[in-house]
Amino acid sequence: MKIGCAWLYAITKYGYPPSIENTFKAIKDMANLGFKYVELEGLAYDNLEEVISKGKEIKELADSLGLKFMNFCPIIPDIISMDPSRVKKALDAFKRACELATYLESEMIQLDSFTPPVEFVGKVPYKEAISFGIQIKVKIPEDFSWKKFWDNLVKNFKEAAKIAEDHGLKLAMEPRVGETISNTDAILRLIDAVGADNFGAVLDTGHLHAQKEILPLSALKLGDRIFYVHVSDNDGRDNYHLALGKGTIDWEGLFLVLKRVNFKGFVAIDVGGSGFKGDIDQEVLASKKFLENLFRKLEISDN
Repeated sequence: MKIGCAWLYAITKYGYPPSIENTFKAIKDMANLGFKYVELEGLAYDNLEEVISKGKEIKELADSLGLKFMNFCPIIPDIISMDPSRVKKALDAFKRACELATYLESEMIQLDSFTPPVEFVGKVPYKEAISFGIQIKVKIPEDFSWKKFWDNLVKNFKEAAKIAEDHGLKLAMEPRVGETISNTDAILRLIDAVGADNFGAVLDTGHLHAQKEILPLSALKLGDRIFYVHVSDNDGRDNYHLALGKGTIDWEGLFLVLKRVNFKGFVAIDVGGSGFKGDIDQEVLASKKFLENLFRKLEISDN
């Protein structure tokens, strides 16, 4: 397993999304913290196009710092739209994102499932990078059909998986609190429905622990469909993304199962986000050291 730094570090340090100038700063910062593997993200169409337009400079910077991109995550909410014209726009943007991921020599690209098209009264989940501790009220439109929405979701992700496959990429999705796909069994259902060998899961410890999941069991259920792991800690009640060891996650139990299912991919430190307090550099470094010590104890290779 290889230890890397997730893009939440950049968001926490420089805002959501970081400007292009701060994107370059964040990449340098991650290298200065001793990471060899990093994430990159593009938020919605404007920021995504800006990141794509700077792809050459981003790769040159990463190469000069000895960095490898383990994942590129374009944030494209229209990917779950019921409107064919919006879906086409989303898939066109996703194709361009795949081209960038390939150029950056990433083996993986990530999409999210976002919130379903219901009417939110008041606050909305994920208006920021991570939201929790808020009351969510919804109205289900009279014409909303879960079956039609699900069938459309499957269709759209089949197309996205094919685009990713055409670019030699794995496509991963992260179950997240408050989204269409929010837990282990939901992502397993979608993986089965999409039916593509290159479509799998991001096991995100912060989100799944906040969903009251038993993480070692989640890892066992997902097995070889785990393409990627995001690690952060919390108390299992609020969706904090704390430094490892500052919550109640059973880290030994989880990584023993990851070792058992022969996961040898990237483990990204995903600390920060809404409500984060403290020095983000120190907390990320502490989490890196925590993982390195855990890997030594469990005899897990970190290269």
